[in-house]
Amino acid sequence: MLKYNFERIFRAKGIDKPFAFLKQAGFSDNFASKVKNSRVNRLSLDLLERLCLSFGCTPNDFMEWIPSKGQTSGQYHPIHELKRSEKIVDLTKTLHSLPLSKLEELDRLINEKK
Repeated sequence: MLKYNFERIFRAKGIDKPFAFLKQAGFSDNFASKVKNSRVNRLSLDLLERLCLSFGCTPNDFMEWIPSKGQTSGQYHPIHELKRSEKIVDLTKTLHSLPLSKLEELDRLINEKK
């Protein structure tokens, strides 16, 4: 089953107040509440685009695929890219735990990838 996983991107982007972030980005109270509480089942393309622009990501970053019991697809099927691990990356926490020398090294690596 495909579902939206907004918590993953909130953690990865270091957003600890999703409702406030979404409100500041121009989303309604109702929509911000639904996203924050993972109660979104459908998104119009214009809302999906606005979310992507606000978070600097693609639609795939919001989606997660959890195979239904007994469901099979070839292991090389593209949908497997949406199967997420249980671990949610919290980059802010990770960055705060690194010593300065490692942050400088990380900065260099990031600049090389740009």
